[in-house]
Amino acid sequence: MPDRRTVLFVSDGTGITVQMLGHSLLTQFEGLQFKEVTLPFIDSLRKAEEECMPRIREALATGNGAPIVFSTLVNREARDVIRTSGALVFDFFETFIDPLEAGLGIKSNHTIGRSHSSADKQEYKARIEAINFSMAHDDGASHRDLAEADVILVGVSRSGKTPTSLYLAMQFGIKAANYPLIPEDFERRSLPEVLKNYRGKLYGLSIAPERLREIRQERRPDSEYAKLSNCRFEVEQAELMMRRENIHWINSTTKSIEEIATTVLRDIKIERHVY
Repeated sequence: MPDRRTVLFVSDGTGITVQMLGHSLLTQFEGLQFKEVTLPFIDSLRKAEEECMPRIREALATGNGAPIVFSTLVNREARDVIRTSGALVFDFFETFIDPLEAGLGIKSNHTIGRSHSSADKQEYKARIEAINFSMAHDDGASHRDLAEADVILVGVSRSGKTPTSLYLAMQFGIKAANYPLIPEDFERRSLPEVLKNYRGKLYGLSIAPERLREIRQERRPDSEYAKLSNCRFEVEQAELMMRRENIHWINSTTKSIEEIATTVLRDIKIERHVY
């Protein structure tokens, strides 16, 4: 594989925001691959000079083109150093904050690490409580306090319920439980008894039987659980049950966790609790 062009995500906080913004742009260039480097906690001129500049010079020396730098730095001196480095710099702070200041008629507070700090204690508490709730109610592990759930994901085993629950909790502060639909439920042609009082909170995930077989084969190779015929039966019965019970559901086969979570929020009209 030829050498890849270097992309640096530079932040004075965790780097999560600049990675998200940068990746959103890079995905528009299909077929290209990049060497990605994240440099978090660059909150001073010294760190910009000692931690960022050597990485930029190293990338310039490869001859693969000027490195691309996505930056959300607040410190103006640090931003100025990186801007004169010879890299192709995209400064999100300067791009958006300056026009916002002009439009709002006030100056921003230029606080470092604002977007991912625990300064807003209520939001931080809500996120942690949601994560703890989702972990305690994973795969039907607990029936306690289900009334507190914002959503209860249902579907056959390995259809994506656990990662979606945790993403909803971590990203949006949503208390998401998840519960498996199993062959005994299909034989009874009925939802698990514990879920019947919470129909309005239920949301279903389905998956293509062929993809389900691949996932289950990795978990339990050559088992009845992983047989294609069994996967087809379970998926068919789960979808029939969701239709019969009038439960919103989607097929997760080709969707990312982000797409699934956003669709769940939209379809059952849940307001995210944290930003």
